[in-house]
Amino acid sequence: MASVLPCAIAWAGVSIAAASQLAAQQPSTSIGAARQPSGSATLCASSSNATPYIPVDSWVYPAVMRLYSMGYVNTVYLGMRPWTRASVRRMLEATAAEIQGADRYGDATADEAQSLYEALSRELDDIENPCPAGKGISRVESVYSATRAISGTPLRDSYHLGSTIVNDYGRPYENGFNNYSGASGYASWGRFLLYARGEAQAAPSASGYSTALAQTLAANDGTTYYFNSACALNTNPALIASLCTPLPLSQQTTMPVGPIASTATGRVIEAYASAHLLEHEISFGKQDDWLGPGLGGGMAYSNNAENIYSFRVNRSEPLRVPLLSRITGPFRYDFLVGSLKGHTYPNDPWVHVEKVSMRPTRDLEIGFERTVIWGGKDHEPITLHTFLRSFFSLSAPDAAVKFSSQDPGARFGAFDFSYRLPFVRNWLTLYSDSEVHDDISPADAPRRASWRPGLYLSHLPGFPKLDIRVEAASTDPPVSTSHGGMFMYYEAVQRQGYTNKGQLFGDWIGREDKGGQGWLTYRLSGNEWIQIAVRNQKADKDFIATPTAQYGTTLNEIDFQAVKRIGKDFEVNGKFAYERWKAPIYLTGPQTVTATTVQLTWFPERKVSF
Repeated sequence: MASVLPCAIAWAGVSIAAASQLAAQQPSTSIGAARQPSGSATLCASSSNATPYIPVDSWVYPAVMRLYSMGYVNTVYLGMRPWTRASVRRMLEATAAEIQGADRYGDATADEAQSLYEALSRELDDIENPCPAGKGISRVESVYSATRAISGTPLRDSYHLGSTIVNDYGRPYENGFNNYSGASGYASWGRFLLYARGEAQAAPSASGYSTALAQTLAANDGTTYYFNSACALNTNPALIASLCTPLPLSQQTTMPVGPIASTATGRVIEAYASAHLLEHEISFGKQDDWLGPGLGGGMAYSNNAENIYSFRVNRSEPLRVPLLSRITGPFRYDFLVGSLKGHTYPNDPWVHVEKVSMRPTRDLEIGFERTVIWGGKDHEPITLHTFLRSFFSLSAPDAAVKFSSQDPGARFGAFDFSYRLPFVRNWLTLYSDSEVHDDISPADAPRRASWRPGLYLSHLPGFPKLDIRVEAASTDPPVSTSHGGMFMYYEAVQRQGYTNKGQLFGDWIGREDKGGQGWLTYRLSGNEWIQIAVRNQKADKDFIATPTAQYGTTLNEIDFQAVKRIGKDFEVNGKFAYERWKAPIYLTGPQTVTATTVQLTWFPERKVSF
């Protein structure tokens, strides 16, 4: 770490120095300058003060997305989350006058926009005096307890068969009663901030995968043996057996090998220290990330797995570059580097992620992203030299280099966009997320890419409280290199792939799967709703197979959710999911799983300045 962080800090310094040269040319932003809708508080935030990120599972994101699809908050970057609290405040200020004067759809739709605005304003009103000169702020953000009752045998294997619960920070769950109780809060002084979110987690024991099933999956992944160069480049079974040490199945975190003990532990969900400098958040710790415009998944990064500890530089506000921004519009960028856990060999590889998003017009957002997994014990060291090699390498190496200490790492490129469609700009948004392995970008290799396209209708004619969203997802491109699950989210060296602690930190759809999601939501108010959702996932039969048979898997799910506030500070969130899945390689016949989750959350109204 000591040798990589100087490079990352130097990279951050170059970015910040460039930004500082442009700072004087940017128009200043004064929160509260625009006229606010009735009933909302005046918002204010100093451009030099620290501000925490909003967790990516917050209701704030779908609320802002809905405002965007209704024609407001035109400075939002849907493909780069989380956003800071100050960033969302500025988005709201920029659109306040439009919401106040909205009448183009009639009163009903204008009321919806106002309801969303006021709920967001209350959420982001941190203190009585929003502009504390030289003061610190401390806040208990939330206190919550969630109980999840599961019947049947759930799936918890995003790297192979699929998962019953997705985008849940890799929390443990099994048949029976599960509980997650925690709290979050932060303290800041000027440009410096500390944030923490932790919880106690409890889950029952389970039988898990049999040894035979684990051996089959390990054979498919090529993880039966430690795969150093002598093993990986050899095709003679007898030589492999003599040269290589069998990998204990219990050490493969990507497979829930039984028996699985009950869980009763504490876990840090997020914990980071940050400094705000020239519209950048420079932070270190365990942090949320979500890269992509989709609601159901992010091809490059999501919260499907436990967060990693990372160093991060995030341009939290749009940047305008003279001349360049006449073409690209304002843009944002993000960089992080950190260690992945749960990889048996190479142990503790690292990952770095870079993303740039731009807004050429108020209705179009385009993003480009790159992820590289490199290094690890007994493969190549984590040093400044290996980091730079992985950072600048663009071509795929041959096998001799790949399995040597000169390996530049596993490269993944992503591309996404969102576009408010002509003639229905204040109704319908088209977006897509995509990722490709060993190519620069899905834009130049679409047949080798994985895709998550979506459509979002922010309200229905005559039914302003209803919105509809649909997304498809596929990691099964029609090329021979994808067969057997050994392409997307897989890597020849780091064969436990795009995972942290056994779960995919990209899209839950998996390694060679197709499926999709849909949501029909009725908005009771800005932060209350009733929702029906469906989800489908099907793994290719070439991927989930044995030497003598091909199986595949199929998962179908329907969810019902209701979120209601009691007063302003107490939330009841109830969800019921009914799922049927088939995975003949695991259990014969269709399996039925139900999951009932009730979460109680207290959002303390009292905020403290000091």
